[in-house]
Amino acid sequence: MAGRLDGEVALVTGSTSGLGAEIARLFGAEGAAVVVTGRDRGRGEAVVAEMAAEGGRGHFAVADLRAEEACAALVDEAVDTFGSLTVLVNNAVRSGAGDGPVTDVDAETWREVLEVNLVAAASCCRFAVPRMREAGHGSIVNVSSRAAARGTPGLAAYTASKGALEALTRSITADFAREGIRANTLQPGYVLHERRDASMTAERRARVEGMHLTRLATATDVAYAALYLASRESETVAGTTLRVDGGSAAVRGLTLG
Repeated sequence: MAGRLDGEVALVTGSTSGLGAEIARLFGAEGAAVVVTGRDRGRGEAVVAEMAAEGGRGHFAVADLRAEEACAALVDEAVDTFGSLTVLVNNAVRSGAGDGPVTDVDAETWREVLEVNLVAAASCCRFAVPRMREAGHGSIVNVSSRAAARGTPGLAAYTASKGALEALTRSITADFAREGIRANTLQPGYVLHERRDASMTAERRARVEGMHLTRLATATDVAYAALYLASRESETVAGTTLRVDGGSAAVRGLTLG
């Protein structure tokens, strides 16, 4: 049975662990050649090895996307390795650690958050779009956060960066969708994490579950949403935001969240 990404070449940033690694593994299982990238070579090569064990094709490229030239080199390496580039998933993220309300966030923190969460994604798009044009089609998936849809106390820079990323998605769509190069946003809600949530108390678990109308999402759930947006199945989907949040943004859950 043909994979849903047969013939595609995907670059997934921030894919040495967590959600990015799960997206890379799923894309490989569905037939794509996948470039895994991040700053940790050991973890990146481990993801590629896992993909190979399942019959997938992967290649690890070390990159610090805070430098524009690194983004350009990464796109070139993807094309040099696999012959083209048709899918870009901008998943690399600078978390909200050290963030705060706008009154507490200094200029250095703003720069650190924006250069990874927005500028790096824009740079990757800048160099990927011409390659997608050469291939005749392309799909860009920008991984955002529910923080972009509803404010979170103490996360001014992170929230603003994700809101800007969603606006960038719409801008890319306006400029390139008629050429067959689509951009969409993936907006995960709370995603269960084995290590982070291992010691979650029953009270905390009940509160988190109360924010959702369905079960809590896993990284695999989010990866399948990314797969849909990356595939030809979504050729008429452009400039939109796909939420994987258990309905928490649509209605008020059992708890305030």
